[in-house]
Amino acid sequence: MAKRWSWVAVGVLLVGVWAACSDNGTKTASAPKTQPTATKPKPTPTTTTTTTTTATSTKPWYDDYDPARFAPEVRRYAQQAGINPQLLMAILYNEDYKPHDPKFERQWAEVDSDPAFGIANMHRPAFDETKRGRDFAKRKWEELLDNPALAIEAAAWHLHDLAKRLPSKRADLYTKDELLALGYNAGGGNMRIFARGRKAGSQAQSYLDRLHGNWAKSAEALKS
Repeated sequence: MAKRWSWVAVGVLLVGVWAACSDNGTKTASAPKTQPTATKPKPTPTTTTTTTTTATSTKPWYDDYDPARFAPEVRRYAQQAGINPQLLMAILYNEDYKPHDPKFERQWAEVDSDPAFGIANMHRPAFDETKRGRDFAKRKWEELLDNPALAIEAAAWHLHDLAKRLPSKRADLYTKDELLALGYNAGGGNMRIFARGRKAGSQAQSYLDRLHGNWAKSAEALKS
């Protein structure tokens, strides 16, 4: 009996130990805490960036300047003034020997005693004389810097006025267009001298040589 009770006691003890171990195991194996789910950032709208890039990509007309850009104005004003548009375009190419950035030209005028303004490089006296009685009579010479169309219009009418000063009888040394180009570069008085058979000096001849070099290119530019 005592032995039986001893086994009972042992059995009760084992059950107690098992229960204690079971309780400890349940507490230890508690469910893991749920981790917060990362939220993906929303994409930033790109409308503003795209608009800014487009706006800044537009260049002013004097960057990478090419007279061919103004072919419509050359054709229009040459027709109004009754001169050869190819001559007018070739002169614009001849006069493209310096930057036509308005800011640069204004700075250059501070050190040049006789500056020429605009894409046709017109001096103040020539502009003031040419504009008399014309549609642009109230325009100022300084406006040539920022207004290529005005510069082309003034150059066309200046060539028109030079043509009226040519003598009725001319030597065969130069064509009419060559004489007008020489007049544009060297002045009306020298043009008349060349028209009578005097050969142009080195500077005037250099201008005429450049005109010949730009002649075919000018015809091609007028097709645009």
